[in-house]
Amino acid sequence: MTFNTITLITDFGDYYPGVVKCAIKSCLKCLKHEATIIDISHEVEPFNVYHGAFLLFNSWKYIKAVHCAVVDPTVGSERKAIVVVCKNSIFVGPDNGILYPAAKEAEIVKILEVKDNVFDFLKECIRTHTNKNVTLSTTFHGRDIFAPASAIASAGKIEKFGCEIEEDEITKIDLFNFKVKNDKVKCRIVFNDRFGNAITNLKSEVLQDVVGIEVKGIYFPMVNRITDVDIKEPFAIIGSFSTLELCIREGSAKDAGLKTGEIKIKLVR
Repeated sequence: MTFNTITLITDFGDYYPGVVKCAIKSCLKCLKHEATIIDISHEVEPFNVYHGAFLLFNSWKYIKAVHCAVVDPTVGSERKAIVVVCKNSIFVGPDNGILYPAAKEAEIVKILEVKDNVFDFLKECIRTHTNKNVTLSTTFHGRDIFAPASAIASAGKIEKFGCEIEEDEITKIDLFNFKVKNDKVKCRIVFNDRFGNAITNLKSEVLQDVVGIEVKGIYFPMVNRITDVDIKEPFAIIGSFSTLELCIREGSAKDAGLKTGEIKIKLVR
């Protein structure tokens, strides 16, 4: 199975993703394989594995691809580097749970652990193309491990570089681990988007017959459209992730104190 698209989700910001893409392209050239690289996001909140997993879960299904997701606060440690082969997609990244929700939904076929041999492949490609030598970094596995693994996976050759492990050997996280008791809910603000909206993990089906949300002393009426409230007024809405979002029209819920992390809210019916 080969793929002509590689997607990237990281917390790398501006400079580092470009280097990752150069490493991928170097390997693709050696493999004589063509693949388009799509940047989903490089603005994951630093070290927030949950945020990265949430974005991956909500984006993978739009295209058959190798999906590389790297939010890696324990880079350089003994944590595994894994490739999860699924029915119509492949997921590449650190074994810290970031891949699991998406891979589970994509129907896991097998899981491979990859080691430094993928870096050795990248190293040989760079030597071939530029006659330069590189060394394996303990702080940038996005470039040295996951970039070559993604390129090799897209060319359909990853099994030559990995050994199979069992599903119970990898780290799992539950994206939708909210708790509901009567009208009190403990859920999570996964992240604040660039508009300051608080994106939660509370699924839409919990919100049937709910007319509003109370949190931190603020009432957020449930609306169908942003324009159902006046500018600078708070509102709650089911957003594009099919989860609850707490917002202030043309303002910032983040500035009102609704930031990443667990949160307790009250449902108003």
